[in-house]
Amino acid sequence: METASVLLQSRTIPFGFNLKCNQIVSCRHFNKQFQSKGFYSHQSLKPIQNPSSFSLLPSPLHKTRTQFFSPLKCSFSDIPSSDSPNPLLKPFKNLSFDSVKSSLSELTPIKIVKWATIVSLGIAATKWTVNLAFSPFFWMYFSWSWLFWPWFVAIALAVYGLYCFRKHSIGEASIVEQLAIVTSVFAWLTLVPPAYFNGYLEGWPFVFFFVYHYFFFFNVSVRKRLYGDYCARPHDPKWDVNPPKWYRLLFCVGVMVGHWLAAFEAPELHRIPGGWSNVGVWILIVVTLLMQYNSTLYLAKYSEKVVVPTAVVQFGPYRCVRHPVYASTMLLFATYCLALRAPLSLMFVVAVCLMYYEQKAKLEEVLMVETFGESYLEYASKVRCKFIPFVY
Repeated sequence: METASVLLQSRTIPFGFNLKCNQIVSCRHFNKQFQSKGFYSHQSLKPIQNPSSFSLLPSPLHKTRTQFFSPLKCSFSDIPSSDSPNPLLKPFKNLSFDSVKSSLSELTPIKIVKWATIVSLGIAATKWTVNLAFSPFFWMYFSWSWLFWPWFVAIALAVYGLYCFRKHSIGEASIVEQLAIVTSVFAWLTLVPPAYFNGYLEGWPFVFFFVYHYFFFFNVSVRKRLYGDYCARPHDPKWDVNPPKWYRLLFCVGVMVGHWLAAFEAPELHRIPGGWSNVGVWILIVVTLLMQYNSTLYLAKYSEKVVVPTAVVQFGPYRCVRHPVYASTMLLFATYCLALRAPLSLMFVVAVCLMYYEQKAKLEEVLMVETFGESYLEYASKVRCKFIPFVY
């Protein structure tokens, strides 16, 4: 059996090894092939004193060497190998002038406009991203504003809130999902508008974010106090008095616009004075919370399942106005605008609330007259103010 020595070039010490067996050997990356009788890797590696004397000459087989590796079976030929083509070049394999010409001839004006728009948007997005990434102003200032209120959190919260609202509309929302609806709405009312117009958040927006939660959970807390849980009870649907859906939608849009106008009209958050100048705002917050809680509690005491009234309530806040729950909601929105020093937005929000609650109160009072008759008419003649004390 014949063997052959192969040189391994090294910068320090050249080595050689023996090849045997009738195998075809290939040296890849060089596209060079030579034919040998094969090789076994168990042959000895030993320094070659004179590399220039290397040749493929027969050498004796050393049977005493231990075989550490299995024989390698490699095929060699005089033609460069193409069994594993580059996947990046595969689309261009059959590319020719005729194929390009035929593809261009199939283009329509609509396709040209579509691809031109896609390319333009891609270039614009890339340019905007690169400019933002290399802008020192962004890294020195806006990164801190993202720490206070990152936009991707606001958008994600809004999307999740809409998803939970869809489940709530079909009666499948859990307690956590209902809380997510309320939190997403209050975030876009109190946090997102100031963060957008100021680039950061501090002070009153954080305060009112928690005040709004506390305010609108009084109704739930009353259910917990009376029934031991937070679930609404079944009741006569005739007491679910509401204006048309489009009117309610306009009211929601008006409230949202009013909060954004307040953030736009208000001075920068760090310019809003603090200290004793805000004592009046804190007093209004406390009055608003007490009015909402007492109104809900007194109404629940004289109602069945919190919703259906069993008597005309004439105690607590109901001695001053006939609809203190709606009045406290208007006062809450007005206090938010007052805290941000936005008087024009305050008037806008109050006008939106008055138009909506006026229609809602009319429907409720018609139902109260049908249910309690002279008793409610006597109460209405005694308490003439609907929402605002001393304003008839």
